[in-house]
Amino acid sequence: MIYCVEDDAGIRELVVYTLQNTGMEARGLEDGSALSAALREKKPQLILLDIMLPGEDGISILRRLRGAQETAGIPVILLTAKNTEYDKVVGLDSGADDYVAKPFGMMELVARIRAVLRRTQAGTDGEEAACPLVAGDICVDERAHSVFVGEQEVQLTLKEYQLLCLLMKNRGAVLTRDVLLENIWGYGNESETRTVDVHIRTLRQKLGTAGSMIETVRGVGYRMGEHA
Repeated sequence: MIYCVEDDAGIRELVVYTLQNTGMEARGLEDGSALSAALREKKPQLILLDIMLPGEDGISILRRLRGAQETAGIPVILLTAKNTEYDKVVGLDSGADDYVAKPFGMMELVARIRAVLRRTQAGTDGEEAACPLVAGDICVDERAHSVFVGEQEVQLTLKEYQLLCLLMKNRGAVLTRDVLLENIWGYGNESETRTVDVHIRTLRQKLGTAGSMIETVRGVGYRMGEHA
């Protein structure tokens, strides 16, 4: 199930219609209150969330979702008419997994959704990891989809979790922004590499002192360091 939270009835109905006709189950919701009620009924695979909503705006809703344990891991794609770098950074900084600016093509939106869903399901459909990933004080158990720094569990968004796993699996190797964008978001676009930088920054913040393990290779990309 995909929830589309959009106050414009025309856009909402078109998105729901398109998703249903491409084999996805979808439901349209007009605001944050409707989303809260729907979440009490059923947890979706993904939420499409407009920023400019009546009452509680999309950024506030996103932060509320990320702050609650039961909804923190739900992938969220922001839909908005705002397309400045500042608005994009605010959205990604708040925990969005992707960002699609209006007007957008329906097939592009479907492709973005499928890319996120593939990565959401990858951790459950594949073979279970034989042992946890460890780097310094960071420990990732892919079977439990959990991250610990020392004895403290850390709550990450889906994209932050996937970035951390990819870096840890390639420890010591430099991964370019384009490679990270292609592997985590499913598309490569030089103008979108800021997306990677924003997620790396928030990931470091959540990891606390252990975040220094993620090293910046200036002008190239990032790597998980060999030493804490």
